[in-house]
Amino acid sequence: MTQFDPRFPDATDAAPHAIVIGAGLGGLASAMRLGAKGYRVTVIDKLDRCGGRGSSITQNGHRFDLGPTIVTVPQVYEKLWAACGRNFHDDVTLKPLHPFYEVRWPDGTKFKAMQDTDEMEAEVAKIAPSDVKGYRRFLKDSERRYQVGFEGMVAKPMHKAWETIKVLPLFGMLRADRSILGLAKARVKNDKLRMALSFHPLFIGGDPRNVTSMYALVAYLEKTYGVHYAMGGVQAIADAMANVVKDQGGILRMQTQVDEILVQQGRCTGVRLVNGEVLEASVVVSNADAGHTYTHLLRDHKRKRWTDAKLDKKRWSMGLFVWYFGTKGTAEKWPDLGHHTIINGPRYEGLLKDIFIKGKLCEDMSLYVHRPSLTDPSVAPEGDDTFYVLSPVPHLGHDNGVDWEEMRETYRQRVAAVLEDHMPGFEQHLSASMSFTPEDFRDRYLSPNGSGFSLEPRILQSAWFRPHNVSEEVKGLFLAGAGTHPGAGVPGVVSSAEVLAQMVPDAAPVQVPAE
Repeated sequence: MTQFDPRFPDATDAAPHAIVIGAGLGGLASAMRLGAKGYRVTVIDKLDRCGGRGSSITQNGHRFDLGPTIVTVPQVYEKLWAACGRNFHDDVTLKPLHPFYEVRWPDGTKFKAMQDTDEMEAEVAKIAPSDVKGYRRFLKDSERRYQVGFEGMVAKPMHKAWETIKVLPLFGMLRADRSILGLAKARVKNDKLRMALSFHPLFIGGDPRNVTSMYALVAYLEKTYGVHYAMGGVQAIADAMANVVKDQGGILRMQTQVDEILVQQGRCTGVRLVNGEVLEASVVVSNADAGHTYTHLLRDHKRKRWTDAKLDKKRWSMGLFVWYFGTKGTAEKWPDLGHHTIINGPRYEGLLKDIFIKGKLCEDMSLYVHRPSLTDPSVAPEGDDTFYVLSPVPHLGHDNGVDWEEMRETYRQRVAAVLEDHMPGFEQHLSASMSFTPEDFRDRYLSPNGSGFSLEPRILQSAWFRPHNVSEEVKGLFLAGAGTHPGAGVPGVVSSAEVLAQMVPDAAPVQVPAE
């Protein structure tokens, strides 16, 4: 095969050129799919290593996964690798977790999530024996929503209104108009269990009080496929994806930023980089946030649907405050704190309203604590620990926006005060520390409003109502990642590449001239 020279992307003796903007998991999956279809692929990313929000930073021997931390649907990776003629498990090692995670409340109540149904019913019974029957009904609700919402929609193109319209009767039957919290309230009476059954959409940027009950499917996913950790972190998955792209002949250009998508006569012709360099291409896939793609990368192109005004009216997911820290000599300390822990504050619904609707940064908080060093010794020096603590906070688009320059350290101290109850004396052992605020998400990931997960996954911002995988604004432009169908979360962004692969034509066979 002719070696690809990026200076001459449309050379007649080479396969068509495709550019992927962004080396996040959705962009890398798209590059793999395009490479398998015969394209010469160039992936461009502003960061110094691949993975996007799934990348990592190492400080004082501690490796911090910056974003997603778990693997919940291994088959999306298996299908992706298989499309490239490879075996995912040859490249990435997954370790199942037991329990999946533990949920804690201020009064000392604890709830462990596990794969075995009998064990889960025992956990429910410890909190509210009368809710076991309702929990069983919730599991049935979850399975049916999985069949319709995941199997039926996730990997299918939804850019035609009819694809959404034809599932509306099923959505009506399943009460998709009811929120996930509303469904939990209909099934169990205990407030703690209602939280434990409804909080999952927070990990894709959704307010459980408003996102559709279709997201109850997560319970079925966990029960059926388990929860896994990728040894080496999600960065290991991103690195493995990048290696497949390179093996296909693709090129990754890191620390390089796209400034504009070029359009001629309504068709995408390539990109212009921040340094002024122009790269031509037959196909462009943007793994940048859909909002950034339309408002910045296509800023000089007239848009019919995704105008600045329309995007400004959309509801964006909440922001995140994430504190990454390491502790020295603590591998044997805090033995009851597992790999994944959810620490609830005194409020649930009130806190959600403050974060998503009022845009208010509160004194109280709920936290997700990730302690990967229990499972993966490579994340910390021997005998030490690596932690990642996440607090949902308002995004930057609210009228009463938070000044994170001023609040970063103050809020970190508030987080530390909550953690002290679960990790006594931990600050005496700190050996590494850094934090991300919504302003970092805005600047590092070019995320509109510094949101953690792009558009909030409400029912009227999902499927056809979400930015499409094939752009209706420009021919030859496709979208992947959290801001397009099927949405945020690692299974969603990886599946977005499967969707666009169904719409991007196969590359024409290369004509090799006779010697």
